[in-house]
Amino acid sequence: MAKLVSIDSQSQLDTILKSHNYVVADFYADWCGPCKQIAPLVQKLANENSSRGKLAFVKVNVDNQQDVAKKYGVSAMPTFLVFRKESVVKTIRGANPAALQSAVSKIAKDSGAGSSFSSSTGHVLGSASQAPKRSSQPFTGQGLMAAIIRFVMLYITTLLSLDPVAAAKASPYSKARR
Repeated sequence: MAKLVSIDSQSQLDTILKSHNYVVADFYADWCGPCKQIAPLVQKLANENSSRGKLAFVKVNVDNQQDVAKKYGVSAMPTFLVFRKESVVKTIRGANPAALQSAVSKIAKDSGAGSSFSSSTGHVLGSASQAPKRSSQPFTGQGLMAAIIRFVMLYITTLLSLDPVAAAKASPYSKARR
């Protein structure tokens, strides 16, 4: 399958929507200046992030496929629709490269598509021997209730004082006093 598929019919779009978790659809017109301006970015994103069954990129010429554009309420060009399992989950109107890149980045991360580094486990900053610090108190109903009570009491104490920082530090509910 090509990285950026040109849609010729509603049935072709339906087939692609059914066979992919996510689909990014670029509704454009040949005469549209902003469409031409953002087209190289769309092609680049398609080349870098397309993944069979996970993420597909399609382009729909609104002049040639008026029924498809009408079905999805496209009235401005370019309009990008993000489909997840055949439903529109995001709409981007206009040539907005930042919004498009952000949407594709989130989709690629969620779908597991894109470059291999997006699926790495990551690393904790600092030395490799440092383990994350854990609370000495296990997460129990009592610990949660104590935290809620401490928060509410500190909030009330600071709300009713003229110097909230000093009041919070001096409060018997402050963790710093323990």
